[in-house]
Amino acid sequence: MQHFINVILPIPLEKLFTYSISETEFQHIEPGMRVAVPFGKSKIYTALVYETHTNPPEVYEAKEIHKILDDAPVVNPVQLRHWRWIADYYMCTIGEVFRSAMPSAFLLESETLILRNERGVVDENGLKDDEFLVYEALQHQSMLRVDEVSAIIDRKNVLPILNRLIEKQVILLKDEIYEQYKPKLVRYVKLGSAYRSEEKLEELLESLTRAPKQSQVVLALFQLEVKDKKPIKITDLEQSSGSSKAVIKALVDKGILEEYQIRIDRVNYEGENGDFDLKALNEYQQKALVDIQKSFDNNKVALLHGVTSSGKTEVYVKLIEECINSGKQALYLLPEIALTTQLISRLQDYFGEKISVYHSKYSIHERVEVWNNVLAQKSKAQIVIGARSSLFLPYSDLGLIIIDEEHEGSFKQFDPAPRYHARDAAIVLSKLHNANTVLGSATPSLESYYNSQTGKYGYASIDRRFGNVVMPDIELVDLKDQTRKRRMKGHFSERLLEEITETLDNGEQVILFQNRRGFAPIVECTTCGHSPQCPNCDVSLTYHQHRKQLRCHYCGHHIALPENCEACGSPTLDTKGFGTEQVEQEFKDLFPKANVGRMDLDTTRGKYGYEKIITAFEQQELDVLVGTQMLTKGLDFRNVNLVGIMNADSLLNFPDYRAHERSFQLLTQVSGRAGRTKKRGKVIIQSYNPYHQILKQVSTNDYLGMFKEQLYEREQFLYPPVNRIIKITFKHKNYNTLNDAAEWFAKGLRNVFKSGILGPEYPPVARIRNQYIKNVIIKVSLKQSLPQTKNSIKRIENSFNAVSQFRSVRVIYNVDHI
Repeated sequence: MQHFINVILPIPLEKLFTYSISETEFQHIEPGMRVAVPFGKSKIYTALVYETHTNPPEVYEAKEIHKILDDAPVVNPVQLRHWRWIADYYMCTIGEVFRSAMPSAFLLESETLILRNERGVVDENGLKDDEFLVYEALQHQSMLRVDEVSAIIDRKNVLPILNRLIEKQVILLKDEIYEQYKPKLVRYVKLGSAYRSEEKLEELLESLTRAPKQSQVVLALFQLEVKDKKPIKITDLEQSSGSSKAVIKALVDKGILEEYQIRIDRVNYEGENGDFDLKALNEYQQKALVDIQKSFDNNKVALLHGVTSSGKTEVYVKLIEECINSGKQALYLLPEIALTTQLISRLQDYFGEKISVYHSKYSIHERVEVWNNVLAQKSKAQIVIGARSSLFLPYSDLGLIIIDEEHEGSFKQFDPAPRYHARDAAIVLSKLHNANTVLGSATPSLESYYNSQTGKYGYASIDRRFGNVVMPDIELVDLKDQTRKRRMKGHFSERLLEEITETLDNGEQVILFQNRRGFAPIVECTTCGHSPQCPNCDVSLTYHQHRKQLRCHYCGHHIALPENCEACGSPTLDTKGFGTEQVEQEFKDLFPKANVGRMDLDTTRGKYGYEKIITAFEQQELDVLVGTQMLTKGLDFRNVNLVGIMNADSLLNFPDYRAHERSFQLLTQVSGRAGRTKKRGKVIIQSYNPYHQILKQVSTNDYLGMFKEQLYEREQFLYPPVNRIIKITFKHKNYNTLNDAAEWFAKGLRNVFKSGILGPEYPPVARIRNQYIKNVIIKVSLKQSLPQTKNSIKRIENSFNAVSQFRSVRVIYNVDHI
């Protein structure tokens, strides 16, 4: 009887592929194990076993697998069901989910090796110089890698040379797979076994009297052994003895010291074990906890609506404690890596080393270690804190999922596929594990609040700040009026400057929020009106002063700031608009003695970029922090008394049906950073339209008013939460082809769905990286079957792909687009 496996390949293919295996392999292989399989002419991929069976494929001959990579499954059955749901719901392939979910070190890559062709007859005189260099190198080595060939001929593009050598039968190409993950080994030393007895030890110390440095190392080893009672690292011994690596190596060579290696995790929490002295909850937190537990009893997702600084984290900690006491795992999802820094230190005080962290700023190796710890259910991975990718870890027994700041747009993945929403995918994951889910926010998304109002979710609220601290005083400043009266200094109104001066004089800190990085979004010639544009995208270049360059924030294209206008040659260049860099610069000119920090994408690129800035601000090394929306998300600074919002209009006047909801959330969240201890904080919002309804609702903290107003508008125009949305994006480098393709597809959709089709329409930025973009939005009624709708769209796509001129047009689906 023949045996087969169906595998998931990490490439965007709709179907699973079948490979043949032997009887013994069939006994060993289980779903969730990785195998290396040949695919295409010469590629080898890491595939994941989905199922084993005995049915041969009908359309093609099943190839044999290359090799088995695991002894036990690295992915469990619940994960596979979750991945299948993500692929079906978000209209992508399970291969794309697999590639996104697994740390890239698990996806072994095949590397092309260049071998000498033993059968070929080589005419050395017919070889060009660079070809001869490769040929000569292969006389001395059995094989070369592509990067080695590149180094030999000193050229980046080696493909043409390799192709010529293949034609001349000089070389052969072969694919080999290699493991990317390398465990971290730390070198330790101990006294050689021959010198363990007292007599031998005395002899040793006498013999070393002539070598004082070596004697010092041995004595330092004894001291460390007595003091720490644990294995001694070579680096520690080197430090405490004040000697060099060479001296220790000499002792190892003589056999006086023995060297050995221990494998350790790259991320370890060095600290006291959790002391579990959890803060006592106040009556409002206690009531919220009881309401959440009632929701759990009714098998409902619980929405915790707590105002900023109301102590939601303490409620989460109580829930996590209950979860891990019952022996289950807990997942704490955060929208931003920046937030994990503060939160980890707070949770480690409670739970010691039961915490693992998982996000994209971790290296490949660190992520593999967290994956393995969760898979093995180690105690150090009982609580996982992470960004949206931590959903994909191999949990065996999840008991609780907490989604903090659930309204955040960064929970939605935009590129590449799967374009999933971590909040919704987490709720499905918790159902698969029979776990409980808590959504927490000071400004819940309209969808979640709507679900709590219609009884789909449970609801708990905390409407008072912790310690009965008063909500901040929010003041609106009319920039139009201030400019007319000439009371502006740069982008600072007189009122904001007064408050900053008073706050700094009191030794308190200030946060200034401007949701745009760089110095200025537009550089314009005042003579002819020309402004430099990105050659690849339909946007103007943003001026970054500290690098003296113009950058595109979409494709990364950058040029040095021109001295004169490129169009008319006039030197009269001026900037329009302003970003965080300009606010920082103006502030330094106005308050030269104050220490200013800036927190945006440019200053937080490194692994510890966030940590350095947040720590410096927490420890009051900085008086003022200027930043983008990174500042708004749940950070807790005790000494901030003033928050200045430089320009609220840029948030409100955005071409998006969520603009007003987002503005309310962002402004409320950033206001919540002020006055989190005893004294009442102050927030100043600068705007050209201070009478805007949203700004009034922010100033009175009227979430319910905003919800009712926005829900009424959404009901009128059929947007979520009363409808579902599927956005289809078309991309192509040719403008006319894209137009024809989008029109054809939209026509097909209108024939099937009759109504609820918007577009095709160009987005505000209609060309990115030399690709033109057009969108179609489908509004799907809640009564309409979503799977049937998706099947109809897929059928239209199949017909669309049958038209030869449209095959090169990229079609991207974004379900529940936000």
